[in-house]
Amino acid sequence: MKILVAVKRAIDYNVKARPKSDGSGVDLANVKMSMNPFDEIAVEEAIRLQEAGKAGEIVAVSVGPAACQETLRTAMAMGADRGILVQTDDEVQPLAVAKLLKALVDKEQPGLVILGKQAIDDDSNQTGQMLAGLLGWGQGTFAAKVEIGDGTASVKREVDGGIQTLTVKLPLVVTADLRLNEPRYVKLPNIMKAKKKPLDTVTPADLGVDITPRIKLVKVSEPPARAGGVKVADVNELVAKLRNEAKVI
Repeated sequence: MKILVAVKRAIDYNVKARPKSDGSGVDLANVKMSMNPFDEIAVEEAIRLQEAGKAGEIVAVSVGPAACQETLRTAMAMGADRGILVQTDDEVQPLAVAKLLKALVDKEQPGLVILGKQAIDDDSNQTGQMLAGLLGWGQGTFAAKVEIGDGTASVKREVDGGIQTLTVKLPLVVTADLRLNEPRYVKLPNIMKAKKKPLDTVTPADLGVDITPRIKLVKVSEPPARAGGVKVADVNELVAKLRNEAKVI
């Protein structure tokens, strides 16, 4: 079984994102970028399935500018066998990404697609679900544990009431949650080996996908500063402040 893993180049999770002075977007100038942490978990899970004999080839896919090659090389250093970059300098929104991934799935014919449940830059949490819908496949979102059986997969996912267990037929789309695994440390020899692994580049036009944005970004701004707390003398004063000042009751 071939596994396709989608990875995104995003602002490093240690970096504090700041909006541009004109509010037109997030300032990415001289900002450290890295693989989206949830996608890193997805890559690790694919590798563990391969090591357990449940999967064969692992193909890492990314959508974005040429700099995304670095993200794909990281995935290959972790253990992915090859990479595919859908290169574009234009804005790509979740639906467009899902359509691009569908085109690659139709071409590569994997039995399993794994991606992070969301990216830490836009927090959309949509691509996996949209991809499953476009493919007509089953989906296991927010996966905390994945077990591959004979033609089916068992996916345990965290819900408000506890753990929900799904049994889903393959092929399948899985989105990785934080507690699915802990990604391995990439060693220098593997980084060097990754440079020799094949990495193909295609464009949205090659895949026949229109990536024109459907949502317009109006403004990006920092949240208002949090006001300091105050002490109240009794419950009556607390209720009064909640009703008259905070206006939450």
